[in-house]
Amino acid sequence: MKRSKKIWIWLSLAISSMVLIAVCALTFNIETLFAIARLNIFFLLGAFSLRILSLLFWTLRMKVMTGSLGYKVDMPYLFNLVLVNLFAGAITPGQAGGDPVRVHGLHRASVKVGDATAVVIMERVLDGFVLVIMGILAVFILGPVWERLGTGLAVAMLLGWLFIIGVIALIAYSMKRPEPAKMMVRSLLGWIENHFPGETIHRMVDRADEEMETLILGVRSFAGNSRGLLLGILWTASFWASEFFVASVLLMALGQPPFIAESYLFQLIIAVIMMIPFTPGSSGIAEISAASLYALVVPSSILGVFILLWRGLFFYFNIVAGFLAGLHTYRKDLVAED
Repeated sequence: MKRSKKIWIWLSLAISSMVLIAVCALTFNIETLFAIARLNIFFLLGAFSLRILSLLFWTLRMKVMTGSLGYKVDMPYLFNLVLVNLFAGAITPGQAGGDPVRVHGLHRASVKVGDATAVVIMERVLDGFVLVIMGILAVFILGPVWERLGTGLAVAMLLGWLFIIGVIALIAYSMKRPEPAKMMVRSLLGWIENHFPGETIHRMVDRADEEMETLILGVRSFAGNSRGLLLGILWTASFWASEFFVASVLLMALGQPPFIAESYLFQLIIAVIMMIPFTPGSSGIAEISAASLYALVVPSSILGVFILLWRGLFFYFNIVAGFLAGLHTYRKDLVAED
């Protein structure tokens, strides 16, 4: 593993660990020990199973999207790719590192680079679309809860929504007017080639127009496939719904009410904030956001343990499972070379 990646891993772990330790230390008391002793292992296993189910929904989405473009990629391969993507996302700001990993992984499965990029971009578009719809519904259904959040969180949520809508609008503009988009890509790659010369960058510059054309055709093809688009939205909504419900199951494991409506709203806010590239894997940001929100409904003695369990499933699990999946891929490549 490259030294730069190791630095990102340790930085991400350090930030998350320090914030978790601070939250646990500030909320620890005798009731915390009782809560840990009464921890329901069945609900805990249920939360873990639900997390795995959400990743299966992501895998199904990728299967549908690649299938819409005429490719047949095995489910086990795609599930392993989702796990590897989790590792990259956990050590990069805004979890953006997972996108190029998925593009590369799909390309290794004989998907054209442009089509692979189209799949990943459409995943982001569908995520943004579903989260915006969920947010609009939350505003109307959970109005009283919004009033308890305070101005700071409301502003952060609004900025996150604007960021998502801006990305979707930029992609839509690129599809409608591809030539300006191509010029931007050429300029960017030209700048990179001038400052970081190399054979790989040179090949990318030479193939920029071809791959951009493939990308545009891929996105248009997927957007024009109504069945694939509807299934993509279905699996995206299923993914986010199951991801959000994990927190409620963890609360039940700690003997608390699930606070389903409030928890869905909190998870929605956290998900949007985490898309903004602040820290690697959104470490620190996620813990602070979750602690601030769940403090409204969860006893302080439970809060630290809850945040620890929640980040265990959504951050530390990502690093461990993603690393093992990457190691599995590396070993398969070595066997193939032999």
